[in-house]
Amino acid sequence: MNYPRLGLAALGGMVASFAFGFLVFWLVPALINEGHKYPAVFRPREEMMTVMPIGLVATFVAILVVAIIFAMIHQGGSGTAEGARLGVLIGIFVVCASVLHNYVNLNIGLKLAMGQAVAYFLQWTIIGIVIGLVYKPLATP
Repeated sequence: MNYPRLGLAALGGMVASFAFGFLVFWLVPALINEGHKYPAVFRPREEMMTVMPIGLVATFVAILVVAIIFAMIHQGGSGTAEGARLGVLIGIFVVCASVLHNYVNLNIGLKLAMGQAVAYFLQWTIIGIVIGLVYKPLATP
């Protein structure tokens, strides 16, 4: 396993994740507005900022784990295609294991859940593509 490239892939995935998140918030303010309908579920912005470091570390760890999985399963084909395929699978996993699970357990509307589902699916697909573009296995002698 190429550890320096693994770190770069995780860092690239983190940058892509935050860039995509910024674009979603900027281009789709309706998703944020939909979340504001549930103040009993979501922390106020000021309070959210106090626990943001936990979210940053958790996001990096999650992306690093996906990069490790990619490195373990990468067969040497197109990194972009394999990264996209892994990103789609991780996206489906996140939507089913987190977003839809939260829809069942939290008092949020279907519109918010579907918006989150689309956003997280696309986000993880992009992260997978970036990991596939950046990670390169060690050359075998």
